[in-house]
Amino acid sequence: MTSPRVRLGALELEIARGTNLSTINLVDYLIEKAHTSRASDIHIDPTAQNVRVRLRIDGVLQETCSFPKQNHNEIIARIKVLSRLRTDEHQNPQDGRFRQNLPGVKTDIDIRVSITPTYYGESVVLRLLSDREEYFSLESLGFSLSDQVKIASALKHRNGMILATGPTGSGKTTTLYTLIKMLSTPSLSVVTIEDPIEYAMENIKQIQVNGHSGLTFANGLRSILRQDPDIIMVGEIRDAETASIAVNTALTGHLLLSTLHTSDAATTLPRLLDMGIAQYLVASTINIAIGQRLVRKICVYCKERTVIDPDFLEIYKELISKHFSDELVVCRGRGCAHCQQSGYLGRISINEVLVADDTIREAIIRKAPASEIRRLAIENGMTTLFEDGLEKVKAELTSIEEVLRVVQS
Repeated sequence: MTSPRVRLGALELEIARGTNLSTINLVDYLIEKAHTSRASDIHIDPTAQNVRVRLRIDGVLQETCSFPKQNHNEIIARIKVLSRLRTDEHQNPQDGRFRQNLPGVKTDIDIRVSITPTYYGESVVLRLLSDREEYFSLESLGFSLSDQVKIASALKHRNGMILATGPTGSGKTTTLYTLIKMLSTPSLSVVTIEDPIEYAMENIKQIQVNGHSGLTFANGLRSILRQDPDIIMVGEIRDAETASIAVNTALTGHLLLSTLHTSDAATTLPRLLDMGIAQYLVASTINIAIGQRLVRKICVYCKERTVIDPDFLEIYKELISKHFSDELVVCRGRGCAHCQQSGYLGRISINEVLVADDTIREAIIRKAPASEIRRLAIENGMTTLFEDGLEKVKAELTSIEEVLRVVQS
């Protein structure tokens, strides 16, 4: 059997020549290249001269290759056929999905498709979703020992809410899967409603949101409550209706886990109030809010020690002076073939865990702003995202530049 490296090399040679390109080979090459590069997304964007292809690797888009413009329509048509979308529709966005079997890969790759018309033609983003269940622990995800203790304590409750917060692509869903895996036992009924189902999990009932049939998060959550669940995971609280049902579910003897798009853990609580949830309900149901981001890990193959640049230290002195001395030695990636010269390989989460104690609950009831809730949480021992990131810099897992890139705002 031809190895993936040899096969990809042959396809790259065919692409470089640019003649008699097979559309099927092109699409297969992009998916296989993305999978072997550990990419989460493939961006196929038409320009005035050609078709630009980029891969999102470890959260950062990287230029991969380009195709002649004459191949664009055929590539789009091939993807539409695979995902059973209308090939004659070019003016409206379309969403779909398909499964791809790759040579040498035991399980199929589930691929989510988004096609949008742009000035130079239709643009495609393919999201690669592994169909296999991945085994993580809180430690391997990047949670500190103190945060692991806080989360473990919250998981002992059989009612209330555990929320993971952060922007898109910050690892919230992976954290929830890990918590669900920790909670799942034969004596408990665990049900999830997701969009999409990213990993298939054994002994857990997983429901896929389907907008065409009217199966929304809110409707699905109502249905789940008739399934006699003990623990419920809602992929995302997107609207006031879902938030209301989720809070009332958590109040009536169920442990509910979900995600929310907020900038940090403290903002989660006022966000629920903004959705129209009464403050006494939020105060009564929230157990913990986990804020997180993903930072790139320094490549282990080209890691080297270096001293913090004095100019850099001067610019960010107020931010890092409490944590670093002028001569502190840190690590960076020099760049090698393993990390595609980026100096980074893989990602790890930086986190903050806000425990809803009596002080926080009292602040929620009087509608305190997020800044005050954050201050109270820090006074009660919460390690912030930035501080957790700096601890990982000290542990030589990531770089100061990477932490600042992700959480400087």
